[in-house]
Amino acid sequence: MSVKLIAVDMDGTFLSDEKTYHRERFLEQYARMKAQGIRFVVASGNQYYQLISFFPEIAHEIAFVAENGGWVVNAGEDVFNGELTQAQFDTVARFLCALPGVEVIACGKSSAYTLKAYDDALKIMAAKYYHRLEMVESFDHLNDIFFKFGLNLPDDAIPEVQALIHAELGDIMVPVTTGHGNIDLIIPGVHKANGLRILQQRWGIEDSEVVAFGDSGNDVEMLRQAGFSFAMANAKPPIKAAARFEAPHNNQGGVLDVIEKVLNKEPPFR
Repeated sequence: MSVKLIAVDMDGTFLSDEKTYHRERFLEQYARMKAQGIRFVVASGNQYYQLISFFPEIAHEIAFVAENGGWVVNAGEDVFNGELTQAQFDTVARFLCALPGVEVIACGKSSAYTLKAYDDALKIMAAKYYHRLEMVESFDHLNDIFFKFGLNLPDDAIPEVQALIHAELGDIMVPVTTGHGNIDLIIPGVHKANGLRILQQRWGIEDSEVVAFGDSGNDVEMLRQAGFSFAMANAKPPIKAAARFEAPHNNQGGVLDVIEKVLNKEPPFR
């Protein structure tokens, strides 16, 4: 079975820890992907506006499963939006803002929003991942389409906060780890695998024809779904258990090494 789609997570996977990748090598590979009829999809928890900044040469022609599947875009065209109701948004925001030591980012289609009252450190960090970010007094009366929340909190508090969210908000949103000390809350069923499935149906691509790369809890569904799933060498054991194969470390260009094998039809892609 030939490969028809390659999907990559970004942080800890496609990108090095310095948030870079070998651009020249990748663009050469991308030209070969196009020649072989292979689609390239960026599947990340990050904001769409941030993701396109990494691919200025080709963003207009590739697909993005952004915000952990909350927003799917193909060649600049909206394909799918998840959307919380106003009541759901209000319930989630009130609960999250009452959690001690947790800073909240509400992720909308037009922008992300965080509170002016938070420390400058959060605002500096958030700006790296949210190229559209508004500081607001509160989360009341915001006019946008919301599909995700991002939480910033101490690493050692993550298990307890995840458990609290599961218990209180499990019917509305699901907490997933992102791999860099944060939690994302996604709409149940609106994850990266769902976003890929929507694109696959659009293009007539089977799961067995998909290569996917990831390193974190928000990649698990995508790794389980793809016929050729690769956890990064730097991923934790539960993520590796969800994948069929392992790719070299993100700081060693592991994704590009595997893509080279895809393009050359080397094992396991024969």
